[in-house]
Amino acid sequence: MGGTARRVLAIDAAFAACSVAVLADGDVAGQRFEAMTRGHAERLLPMVREVMAAAGFGFETLDLIAVTIGPGHFTGLRVGLSAAQGLSLALDRPLAGVTTLEAVAAASAVDEPLAVALESKRADLYLQVFKGGQALTEAASTLPERLAAFPWPEGEIALAGDGAARLAPILAFAGRRWRRVGPDLPDAATVARIATSRQGTIAARAAEPLYLRPPDVTLPKERAR
Repeated sequence: MGGTARRVLAIDAAFAACSVAVLADGDVAGQRFEAMTRGHAERLLPMVREVMAAAGFGFETLDLIAVTIGPGHFTGLRVGLSAAQGLSLALDRPLAGVTTLEAVAAASAVDEPLAVALESKRADLYLQVFKGGQALTEAASTLPERLAAFPWPEGEIALAGDGAARLAPILAFAGRRWRRVGPDLPDAATVARIATSRQGTIAARAAEPLYLRPPDVTLPKERAR
């Protein structure tokens, strides 16, 4: 499908929330965001139907499906990816991936260097530093005792993501200036905008899961026959 996508459905279930949005010509036509620690699998597809009903057009009119690919919590991440892949196959529409870190960064819109820190549910933080929409570091899974040695840029650092509360005192102890900005978690509307802007370019991402460390839960192995 050539050209820019006019109608985009985006999904995120990678952390402690489910988020679904539909964009039509760049404007939000329908959107839901619900915080939850469990129940993503039961709630996500009903949210998709609710958002499409609010938008007022059918699934067959969609041009692109977008989804967060990680890093994130293993179960929620798989739920979001599976739902997006199923819709992509059923509708025969392209599927685009967006990382959770870049989605939070894009929604923050600050001029100074921005550190996005997201909670992994373990000791480590998912961390990446951006400036002007461009990544200054690779996405990493970093333990608190290693944060002081992270390649921080000079000057004041803006902090976003639900892991910022853990990162802030470490930066303060190291004598670094910081300020808190939002959001805490990815939002599907931002995911849709990023995927649309990258469609057909070299920056476009495949919808393949991004794991920065081994998962807490593993999929069952197929039994030998």
